Amino acid sequence: MRAIWKGSIAFGLVNVPVKLYSATENHDVDMHQVHDKDGGRIRYQRHCEVCDEIVEYSEIDKAYEDGEHRVILTKDDFEALPAEDNDDIDVLQFVPNDQIDPIMLERSYFLEPTSKTPKAYLLLHQTLEKADKTAIVKVTLRTRTRLAILRTRGKLLMIQTLRWADEIREVDFKGVNSRAKISDKELEMSAQLVETYSEDFTPAEFTDDYQEELKKLIDAKIESGETLDLEETFPDEDEDDDTGGDVVDLMEALRQSVDRSRSSKKSGSKKSGSNKSSKKSTKKKAS
Repeated sequence: MRAIWKGSIAFGLVNVPVKLYSATENHDVDMHQVHDKDGGRIRYQRHCEVCDEIVEYSEIDKAYEDGEHRVILTKDDFEALPAEDNDDIDVLQFVPNDQIDPIMLERSYFLEPTSKTPKAYLLLHQTLEKADKTAIVKVTLRTRTRLAILRTRGKLLMIQTLRWADEIREVDFKGVNSRAKISDKELEMSAQLVETYSEDFTPAEFTDDYQEELKKLIDAKIESGETLDLEETFPDEDEDDDTGGDVVDLMEALRQSVDRSRSSKKSGSKKSGSNKSSKKSTKKKAS
């Protein structure tokens, strides 16, 4: 695997140096389009409908249209946006594990400790497991700031990017509001049916039948001589093995983080209390 991001988990005053790796991969057979008459590779070109020229990718900007307006955004416009470069995974809060709705989950990434003494990584891992909590974090990947969760998986820490709240559609289908009555007998029989199918989930027991048959078809064509002699080489680049800095005094950083969090909560409660008392006094004056 090749690391796609390198930075630190910002946990109070504690920094946990990590590298980020994609946790999943596509097992589909890679294919491309060819001309059915002669097998020639089909190539796509970026064609401008105004000047009728083939355009290089470096000459392409993006545009937004809402039906009435058309706004062109240049590369300079995107570079001026905030939060483009950030090497921290910022911990925002910790929430109970069951409060994460699976519909919000997107991509998954493994985190590798890069410190020579990964004590802070192990501490955060054990803390999350013992507290039965999930961390809500922000991370910048490929110039985009994403909301994500930080959780444990076996011995590893991992993050899973989340969809934003306004990206989840709110629907109300007519059928779910039906007043159809479910009898006790129907519910009992349905429960029995569920029980007959009940067992522990073992992902390795399930395979992609379509991809398996596709591979068999390709192998059969190779054996029968229906192939073209093409070789494409994809050289691997050397991975940067630089490691992040170590935590100098882990206990002191933790102690200061807890004190800072408590003091901020106390100041917040004092402010809310003073606001309530001022409201009460103004009500008395008004009466």
